[in-house]
Amino acid sequence: MNDIFNLSGKTAIITGASSGLGKHFAKTLSKAGANIVICARRVKNLERLKEEIDGEVLVLPLDVTSERSVAEFFNSVDEKIGTADILINNAGTSDPKRFKDLDEESWNYVLNTNLNGAYRVAKNFTDQLIKSKKSGSIVNIASILGLRVGFNLSSYATAKAGLIQLTKSMALELARSNIRVNAIAPGYILTEINDDFFATKEGQDYINNIPMRRLGLESDLDGILLLLASDASSFMTGSIIPVDGGHLNNPL
Repeated sequence: MNDIFNLSGKTAIITGASSGLGKHFAKTLSKAGANIVICARRVKNLERLKEEIDGEVLVLPLDVTSERSVAEFFNSVDEKIGTADILINNAGTSDPKRFKDLDEESWNYVLNTNLNGAYRVAKNFTDQLIKSKKSGSIVNIASILGLRVGFNLSSYATAKAGLIQLTKSMALELARSNIRVNAIAPGYILTEINDDFFATKEGQDYINNIPMRRLGLESDLDGILLLLASDASSFMTGSIIPVDGGHLNNPL
């Protein structure tokens, strides 16, 4: 039986690949055989990541908050390699604040990156697929906070909830173009960005609220990432899949 998760001959774009989950996703997809395009604002980090990957890697700058940057990015992709097959819509940020302390700048910063940025990238990618008459897979990286709430994260939770609804709307409208759109909703995943926080007492309290009593590892997302990126999920679209150690099942 052929490996249904094999991505040989496919090209995947990973946004926000300069650190955290995006960096790990790039390595995972490359190991599965994909040629990859890694993009973010911090190009030096991308160049270092390229040195860690054995397969074909294209490095390009991308600021998802800028319509011009997104358009230039996809023009560059088209000129250098043509239309890609897979988009991992991962770029994101947070600015934790109590709702009463939020201001317009903080609110817009998070929404413009996590929701508007995801829309911009997905729209340009979709336009390229349709123009090229290609099928494709879009994997939006949402969060369990798009399905529940937590303290100090109203802007982040709102953006991720919007991304989940965008995923479903895109899936409905793009199905006849043979473009699949799904989302992963990670719970608390240990990364180089948050490891210091989870070592604190407050961080440990978060971990104790997870039914499995541990943080997720980046590798815990590999299976679902490869499922949604590959033809193994050829009859899946509009699915929102939590990977959270049972966190969403916590009783109220």
